[in-house]
Amino acid sequence: MAAIKRLFGGFRSSRAKKSDSESQSSIQWVVAGLGNPGEEYSRSRHNAGFMTVDRIAKAKSVELTRRRFKGVTAEVTLAEQPALLVKSQTFYNLSGECISAILGYFKINSDRLIVLHDELDLEAGRLRIKQGGGDAGNRGVRSIAESLGTTNFIRVRMGIGRPPGFSAEIEMEPGRQPKTEENKDYLLRPMTAAERQTLAPLLDRAASAVEAIAADGLEAAMNRYNQRA
Repeated sequence: MAAIKRLFGGFRSSRAKKSDSESQSSIQWVVAGLGNPGEEYSRSRHNAGFMTVDRIAKAKSVELTRRRFKGVTAEVTLAEQPALLVKSQTFYNLSGECISAILGYFKINSDRLIVLHDELDLEAGRLRIKQGGGDAGNRGVRSIAESLGTTNFIRVRMGIGRPPGFSAEIEMEPGRQPKTEENKDYLLRPMTAAERQTLAPLLDRAASAVEAIAADGLEAAMNRYNQRA
């Protein structure tokens, strides 16, 4: 009996390893939204990336409930391709710790990573897709580039504009003191209902852009979405 148990135990273990390997190799895209965990930040402008990932998840009838690699994830299909939605739980400025670990585990190239984030250098309501280039002071994007050792990933940049007196050198994560309270308030405070309503079309457009990148390719998506809405 013990020998039989060992035999079937080994068989199940082999099947489990095979299944895990198949799961690792099947993911074709990683879609990562940037933001800060915690209810106090959930309605802030700095969580636009999280909000967009949540929109995609809702459209796909899934929830990001699996916790791993310092993040929460859910598997979806984008343009008939398996994809992984990710919200890092490391706080914004350390997003690379989570995202680089996920790309390493699933053996995903950096050009199959789509990062969704707020962008101070874009006027409010504007959307731009780009690949590579500088981080424009966005410490979440910088963290990802440093962790991956490359900037060769796709970014869906959602314009939130700059508040009066904004400093480009602001520290943009909880626990670090920005140069003015106005800067911190603009990025991290909960938006009003009216402000959320104003932001909603941009989030919807960003979610659609992700699907377009997977379905039509980067260049076609850029030609379509980098125009003024």
